[in-house]
Amino acid sequence: MAGSLRHLKILNPLTVTAPKAHRIIIVGVIPGPKSKIRIPHRQQHRRRHLTTLPNLQPSNSIDPFETPAQAQTIASLRSISSNPSYLLLGTVKNPDSLRKIHALLIVHGLPDDLLCKTKLVSLYGSFGRVEVARSVFDGIPCPDFYSHKVMIRWYFLNELYDETVMFYNNCLRKCLRESDDIVFSIVLKACCQLRDADEGRKIHCRVVKAGSLDSFVLTSLVDMYAKCGEIESSREAFNEISDNRDVVSWTSLIAGYVQNDCVEQGLDMFNKMREHGFVEVNQFTLGSLVAGCGKLRALHQGKWLHGCVIKMGIMMSLNLNNPLLATALLDMYVKCGSVRDARSVFDGLSTIDLVSWTAMIVGYAQMGEPDEALRLFVDRRRWTGTGILPNSVTIASVLSACGQLASFSMGRATHCLALKLNVAAEDEAVENALIDMYAKCRAIGDARYIFDDSISIPRKKDTNNTIAWNSIISGYWQNGDGFHALVLFRQMISSSSCSVVPPRPDAVTFVSAISACASLGGATTLAIGSSLHAYLVKAGISSAYVGTALLNFYAKCGDDAVSARLVFDEMQEKNAVTWGAMISAYGIHGDSDESIAVFSNMLSSMEQPNEAIFSTVLSACSRAGKLGDGCKHFSSMCQRYGFVPAMKHYACMVDLMARVGRLKEALDFIEGMPIRPDASVYGPFLHGCSLHSGFDLGDVVARRMLDLYPDEACYYVLLSNYYSLDGRWNQANQVRDLMKQRRLSKSPGWSSADLDQVSCLASVG
Repeated sequence: MAGSLRHLKILNPLTVTAPKAHRIIIVGVIPGPKSKIRIPHRQQHRRRHLTTLPNLQPSNSIDPFETPAQAQTIASLRSISSNPSYLLLGTVKNPDSLRKIHALLIVHGLPDDLLCKTKLVSLYGSFGRVEVARSVFDGIPCPDFYSHKVMIRWYFLNELYDETVMFYNNCLRKCLRESDDIVFSIVLKACCQLRDADEGRKIHCRVVKAGSLDSFVLTSLVDMYAKCGEIESSREAFNEISDNRDVVSWTSLIAGYVQNDCVEQGLDMFNKMREHGFVEVNQFTLGSLVAGCGKLRALHQGKWLHGCVIKMGIMMSLNLNNPLLATALLDMYVKCGSVRDARSVFDGLSTIDLVSWTAMIVGYAQMGEPDEALRLFVDRRRWTGTGILPNSVTIASVLSACGQLASFSMGRATHCLALKLNVAAEDEAVENALIDMYAKCRAIGDARYIFDDSISIPRKKDTNNTIAWNSIISGYWQNGDGFHALVLFRQMISSSSCSVVPPRPDAVTFVSAISACASLGGATTLAIGSSLHAYLVKAGISSAYVGTALLNFYAKCGDDAVSARLVFDEMQEKNAVTWGAMISAYGIHGDSDESIAVFSNMLSSMEQPNEAIFSTVLSACSRAGKLGDGCKHFSSMCQRYGFVPAMKHYACMVDLMARVGRLKEALDFIEGMPIRPDASVYGPFLHGCSLHSGFDLGDVVARRMLDLYPDEACYYVLLSNYYSLDGRWNQANQVRDLMKQRRLSKSPGWSSADLDQVSCLASVG
């Protein structure tokens, strides 16, 4: 940088950075008669020419050993030493002192000095007063390239990216006569932050036109195109870096592939990077690759990368040097379903920060371990002495865990904490989590209050509150109030609410609405559900969850399973829940043979059954009286698929044996159960005893049942009904009298019907 002082980078008022070949550092506060200049070691052979410069006064003598650049540097230093205003600005420590010194200079006549005004621009920018800095800049009569460079730098560092690009186009480009890699890099990074590929492409053209194909600028182009979603252009820019590909350029491209969901190509580039041989990976490279493994659910590759992290010695201070890598490892293990490994990484961190703490809580909540999420959240060791306080993401995850556990007290306490920390106000994620939590805790009134308050808040221009509507509609349906769920759904599709952007029903909305129709049943809801089906077809909304909801709706509200089967056959994507719904649909309509046939088709399609499907299949076998198929499927569930039978599976098997008259085998099966049987097991057995006149075995089970459950009314009712079916009325009355003596009462059953929008309840005592 030769020519004049404006080509020097001022580090502080007393330090001037010149080209490395002739760097000079001023020592002292104000140069005096005995001031000396310390020369770098490599310039000691010229010390005799620069040892003393009394007052750094100009001299017309020419030193034959000085290069032109050195002479210009010394002239610049003499200019600085003779400028007291510049030295005074070097004492600035805060914005107040800067304003005072600036005012003092104006009162006493601010010298019309380019260097001094550029220093003012830099100082105001460093304190975040960019508008004042721009005002000072505009007051410079003839700003040079260095002044422009200072101004655009502070625009960028203060995250004013639009102003950065605008300043370059309107001001800086006019005085840019030669390529400058730093300026190009700053503007490209601003385009990257704005995700403005068009403007970045224009800068690329100017880079090519200026002939500045430095690897530093090309790496900025790689990063810009990747973050703007143009990964092919990013790869082309990377290919232009032929001679000097360093770890930064490789990492920029790898991270670009991962961010654009091209993880396989990112891993392929990593392999090529290793084959390159001369480039060694760093924590940023590994962090991007670990995040990619999380997206692919590639646990094996993720563990291999974790081993690289440990081998490189990054692990001991992982969260101090690069918290993003620690979070990426936690997130990768969580997404791969290995919460235990995620906790191992978490416990191995030297210090816990908010990001890693929140990531672990989110992992527990998402992987169905809400109790562990709450246990980690309330651990006082994380709160005391660390200064860590939860943010909105933490609170939303904790509220989700409370909803999963239906822990109303913990959920309300978390709500109070959110209000105290001011993270609940106008934060959509927290509001939606609150609605969902209160609904799952059966506090639908509180959920509705939060919902009404949330939709009354004006939202940003590009947002809507569809998730809040989904949460409250689903909440009403899950709490057994399908009628109000449909009322809210109708209000949603016809309401503009208070938002600038009205809520738009999505697939989740329709799943809740269709499920609400299925829960109500009847001809009226059949018409509503069919209308929703038609809307879905017209809108082109389809997914496995929507199809399953429709299938279940037609199975419960239709006259037969034909409509449900049509929906099933038209579905392009099926999961285990879909197959289970179709099996259950045939079971609801009494077609056990078709249920078993659909289950066989499911196994042929290599779809893995779950516990609920086995329960449905065993129930179908029971209704059809197919003891051999039932025993085969029960054995397959335990041995082939490794499921531990639940009470409902044992109940189905007892019912199957009792229906076909195998009462002795059923009793032996009950006695061999590893868990204590309940009414769902004893009821089918007693019913089988009544059907096949096995009263001796029934009496044995009846006595055992009352011994196990002496204080539960349902077992007395079950026994009374058993005696009544056999005509033993005296014993049935004795059982009822015993209930009265023990002050036991059966909870009344009830049914409801909506007549002209008036809900009528019929109670059965």
